[in-house]
Amino acid sequence: MAEILDFNRKPGPSPRPEPLWREALGRKLRETREERGDRLVDVAERAGISVQYLSEIERGRKEPSSEMIAAVAGALGVDLADLLIGIAGQVRNLHSASPLRAGGHFQTSRPTGRPSGPVAMAA
Repeated sequence: MAEILDFNRKPGPSPRPEPLWREALGRKLRETREERGDRLVDVAERAGISVQYLSEIERGRKEPSSEMIAAVAGALGVDLADLLIGIAGQVRNLHSASPLRAGGHFQTSRPTGRPSGPVAMAA
């Protein structure tokens, strides 16, 4: 496995990583489902997908197709445009939140460094 090194990064605190789309989508879908008081099994059944797959979408583990997103949004009774606007708002709030605020850090599973050029070191 190779490790990417950023030689142009200035010392100091790490910059906040951009949230991944699948994580922001999953968080918003779960939030919407819970606000409606729906069970995971009921939404999955209405969307025509397995409970396990919907759970993985909500946890940000799967990158669903546009058809799956539309099916889940429909099962939740949410307009797709409203869903996207809600996700955009959450991402904007996370991006502009102070890194010093408790709980303001957005966790992702990808590396946080952003090299300006491709540099790989073989392990």
